[in-house]
Amino acid sequence: MSKPPAPDDSSNRIVAVTLDEESIGRSGPDIEHERAIAIYDLIEQNLFAPDAADGIGPFTLHLGITGNRLMFDIRREDGTPVVAHLLSLTPFRRIVKDYFMICDSYYQAIRTATPDKIEAIDMGRRGIHDEGSRTLQERLKGKVRVDFETARRLFTLITVLHWKG
Repeated sequence: MSKPPAPDDSSNRIVAVTLDEESIGRSGPDIEHERAIAIYDLIEQNLFAPDAADGIGPFTLHLGITGNRLMFDIRREDGTPVVAHLLSLTPFRRIVKDYFMICDSYYQAIRTATPDKIEAIDMGRRGIHDEGSRTLQERLKGKVRVDFETARRLFTLITVLHWKG
């Protein structure tokens, strides 16, 4: 018995990302830098396949926070609505809080600490970021298929939405 062919994922990608301006708090240059890199990297390479789209992409994504929910407004490249998903923020609260604390330590360390200390903090930061990425993949399961690297970049954008400067 042969395996079914793998789905063609060439159109299952995000070509534009916007963040809800009302959801974004004031932030400093470090956060703005993280946001710009995450959006650039996300658009350059991603796997994003909404179940409701039947593989007809590419897609644009508008992220925002509405009430106690994370909003994924997914549209086709021409602006045609595909689906909007609202995810509870509760599973992300502790992870985001821990991530902010370790990021503060990291940004302070890169200015004054030894390379060994910076590396240790960065390893912890990446570990928490990975946990947030896996949580996002789990929360999107059955709604949107994303690979781990896409989940990582989306998690960065979720933290930007939480940042209240």
